[in-house]
Amino acid sequence: QVQLVESGGGLVQAGGSLRLSCAASGSISSINTMGWYRQAPGNQRELVASITSGGSTNYVDSVKGRFTISRDNAKNSVYLQMNNLKPEDTSVYYCNADIIYHSGVYYIGNNYWGQGTQVTVSS
Repeated sequence: QVQLVESGGGLVQAGGSLRLSCAASGSISSINTMGWYRQAPGNQRELVASITSGGSTNYVDSVKGRFTISRDNAKNSVYLQMNNLKPEDTSVYYCNADIIYHSGVYYIGNNYWGQGTQVTVSS
């Protein structure tokens, strides 16, 4: 069974930094696109940043120049470095990944979510 486990959220003052980490575990064969989403109360979940297996990145306009997504394929992990945080960045952040794993018989592809980690930015 595949799991995504996140860490690194917390409380920070505006202008501060946080680094989120997400590690995938299980009988993983390969991981395609990995990404970070966020959802604030009353809002829809939105894509913050994504990175392909080849390293191509994509960011929502509101975080460009402040956030950096990266991945370590050897560790099946993805990271989000968040600098110059603003109160409007306050959300629950979720890791997401397209993973192919071996069930013991077949290779199966599926999309997975982490449990979420709270990021709170005070003004």
